[in-house]
Amino acid sequence: MKYNHWIRIAASRIRNMKFQKKLMLGYLLICVIPLIGVSAIIFRQSAAGLEDSSQEFAALYTSQIRTSLNELMKEYDKVTKSVLIDGELIYRLGEERNRSMDELILERVAVQRLLMRVAMLKPEIGTVMLISRDNGVYQYTTTTSVVNENALLSQAWFTKLRSLDETFFITGVHDRSYYDDKGEGAIVTVGRVLLNSEGAYAGILLIDLDPFALLQLDQEFVTARDKYGMSVTISNRQGEIVYQSDAASGRLSWQQVLEAGMSSSNDVSSKDKIVLSGNTELGNLLIRTEIPREKLLSKINQIKGMTVMVILASCLIVTLMSLGLSYTITKPIQALRKSMKQAELGQYQPIERNQANDEIGSLVNSYNKMIVTIRTLIEDVYIGEIKHRRAKLIALQNQINPHMLYNTLESIRMKALVNDDEETAAMIKILARMFRLALGKEGRQHSVQHELEYTANYVQLQNLRFDNKFLLDIRIPEELQQCSIIPLVFQPIVENSVNHGFEDYSRTMHIVIEGFLTEAGEILIRITDDGIGMTEEMQAKLCALLDAAGSDKYKLEIMDETDTKGLGLKNIAERIKLHYGDQYGLTIRSELGIGTTVEILIPKI
Repeated sequence: MKYNHWIRIAASRIRNMKFQKKLMLGYLLICVIPLIGVSAIIFRQSAAGLEDSSQEFAALYTSQIRTSLNELMKEYDKVTKSVLIDGELIYRLGEERNRSMDELILERVAVQRLLMRVAMLKPEIGTVMLISRDNGVYQYTTTTSVVNENALLSQAWFTKLRSLDETFFITGVHDRSYYDDKGEGAIVTVGRVLLNSEGAYAGILLIDLDPFALLQLDQEFVTARDKYGMSVTISNRQGEIVYQSDAASGRLSWQQVLEAGMSSSNDVSSKDKIVLSGNTELGNLLIRTEIPREKLLSKINQIKGMTVMVILASCLIVTLMSLGLSYTITKPIQALRKSMKQAELGQYQPIERNQANDEIGSLVNSYNKMIVTIRTLIEDVYIGEIKHRRAKLIALQNQINPHMLYNTLESIRMKALVNDDEETAAMIKILARMFRLALGKEGRQHSVQHELEYTANYVQLQNLRFDNKFLLDIRIPEELQQCSIIPLVFQPIVENSVNHGFEDYSRTMHIVIEGFLTEAGEILIRITDDGIGMTEEMQAKLCALLDAAGSDKYKLEIMDETDTKGLGLKNIAERIKLHYGDQYGLTIRSELGIGTTVEILIPKI
C-alpha cells in the first residue's frame, strides 16, 4: 500500500510539473542512466588493471632494493674478513706480557696499517676501529673527528655485540655521541667478531658508515619513490632500524626515527597502504616497503575524475538540447510573463519578437497592442503636460534679453551716480552681477565657484539693505570650487537664513559655508548660521518634508503662477535627487537660540 501511495504522489508531481521541466527530465533519464552504467563498468575494469600494475611495480622496487643490499652485504663481508689474514697480530693485542716500548710502537704501527688497508677498500668508509679482547681501542679515520675510546666502550649498542650469535653483523642507526665533535646526524656500524684459529674471542672490527651509503638506487627509482611517496625501512634481526628513506630524503630527522623505532611501521592498515617485505641473503636484514594507496593509485583517481567529468558534460549537453527543443514553446510564455511583471512596476514595454501564427503568438500580439495603447495615453496626458510646461518656461526665458537687461541696469546705475546716490548704484551693480551669473550659464558648466559668487553677491546686496549685518565666511578648498554642481543651491539656503533666522538687529549674523571630501570621495557642503534656529516641532516637520523629496521627485505638481516664494529646501532636495540619485540630498539640524546647519551631499564631478 505504501509503495502505491508513493507512486501516486510522484505521478501527481510529474503531472503538475511545468512542460519545460518535463522535457528536460525525460531526456536526462533516457540518456544519463545508460551512460552512468557503462562508465561504472569501464571504471571498475580500468581500476582493477591499474592496481595490479601498481602491485607489480612495488614488488619490482622492493626486489631492486634487496638486490642492492645483497651486493652491499657481500662486499662488506669480504672487507671485514680481510683482517683475518693478520689474525695472529690481532690475537696478540690482548696478551698479558711485558713488551718494550719499541715493540708497542711497532705493534701499533702494524695495526694502523691493517686498519688503513681496510679503509682503502671502500670509498664510503670514514672510520675503522679495532677493539682487542682486553678492550684496547685502535682506530683509523679519514675525517677530522676522532673516536673517544671510553665513550665508545660505554655505548649501549656496543655492549650487546659480544652476545650476538653471528660473527658478521650490522647495528641499528645510532648517534655520534662517542665522537669528540659530538656532531648531529646518525651512523650505522658494520662489523665482525674476530676469532682465533681455535674459535676463541680475539676482538671486534667496527666500520662506521653513513646510512645514505647503504642504499644506492638508480635515479629512475629515486624519482618513482618521491612520486609515489614510498617509504623504505631496513632493519636488522634485532628489530633495530638500519635505514629509513624518509630520514634519508629529509622528510624526517634521524632523531625522530630513533624515537619512533619500528612501532609505527608495524601497525599499518592495508586499506591505506601497500606493504611489501623481503630479506637479504646475508646479514639478516629485513626490507619493508610501504606505498600509500592514494598516491600509487592516483591514476585510478584520475580515471574516476574523468568519468565524472564525462557524465557531467553529457548531462550538460542533454540539458542544453532539452532547453533548445523547449525554447520555441515556452519562451513566448516566459516573455509574456516577464512583460506583465514590468507593467506592474510601471514599465510598459511591448514584447519585441516575431511571434508565430499560433494561439500563443496571437495572445502576445494582443498584449503588445494593449501595452502600446497604455503607454500612448501616459505620454499624451502625463509626459505631454510636462513638455508643455517646459516649453512655457523656455519661452519665458527667451523673452528675457540678457544684454538689454544689463544695459538697462547699467543706465539706472549711472543715473544714480549722477544723482550722488552711491548706495543705490552699488545695489544695482550687485544685482547686475547676479543676473549675469544666473542668465549667463546656458551651455556652460556650472561650478561650486559660480554658486559661491552668486551667494556672495546676494549677501553683499543684503548688507547694503541691512547696514552690514551679515558676515559670510567661505571655507571651501580651491579643488572643490572647480567641481560641477546644479545651479541655485547655496543662495536659497542662505536666503532662508536671512529671512527666517535673522531677527536681532543689534548684532551681526555669521554665515559659514564649508566644503569637505568624505571617505567615499563625495562632496559635503555645510552651511551654518548663528540665527534664532527653530523649535523641535518645526525641525521635525521640515525633516519629514525633505524625506518626502525622494518619493515626490517624479510627481507633476501644478504650482500657482502667482506664487513668488522662490525655490525652497524641498525643491533643492528634489533637484539633487533627480540629478545625482537618491543617495544624495539635504539634511538639516537646528537648535532654538543657537542656529541652523544645512548639509548638502553631492558626488565629486
